[in-house]
Amino acid sequence: PTGYSRSDDYRTLLVAPRDLKSQLIDLIEHEASFGPEGRITLKCNSIADQAIVEALYGASATGVRVECIVRGICTLRAGVPGLSDNIAVRCVLGRYLEHSRIYRFEHGEYVDGTAADQPMYLIGSADLMPRNLARRVEVLVASERPKHRKLLGQVLSFGLSPDVVRWELQPDDSWDRCGPVDRFEPDAQELMYRWTVDRQQQARR
Repeated sequence: PTGYSRSDDYRTLLVAPRDLKSQLIDLIEHEASFGPEGRITLKCNSIADQAIVEALYGASATGVRVECIVRGICTLRAGVPGLSDNIAVRCVLGRYLEHSRIYRFEHGEYVDGTAADQPMYLIGSADLMPRNLARRVEVLVASERPKHRKLLGQVLSFGLSPDVVRWELQPDDSWDRCGPVDRFEPDAQELMYRWTVDRQQQARR
């Protein structure tokens, strides 16, 4: 998007700089109301907005499990006792400059207050940093189709796999390499690439 829409009433769109940030915080706080049954998964390039970070700490304090796949800047601390006990952050670097931002809330609700009947998936262009949330026109869209939610869930599963090579953020802000130590396989991006190719080949048959 390059400008404001005349419409100011959305159901599945979260639009910055108008209200994307406040709506994301609402979703985080809504998930926090479920305590240990809550779960938030974030895949993005950066997490650097203070209000978002504080909301995630608040969710963690209620028992919500927060899993993050962050390629670049991350001011969120992970696994710090009393602050972020239930937050895990990993970085997956691979062959591709892969830009998809996917945000999943186990108990999401749409902009109009309607509860999502399944985990809510948001996909779009916005990272969780002031530049994207306050100084640009950015959009996240809630995926309503079961097929699309399944595909987005598969993408997240590659990045969250316990078997792939990745770097995990430690409570002292250091990064530890996890997974196989003598090679760079399996690689989450390579797994996604091969999965995509297989799907397209099957569709052509």
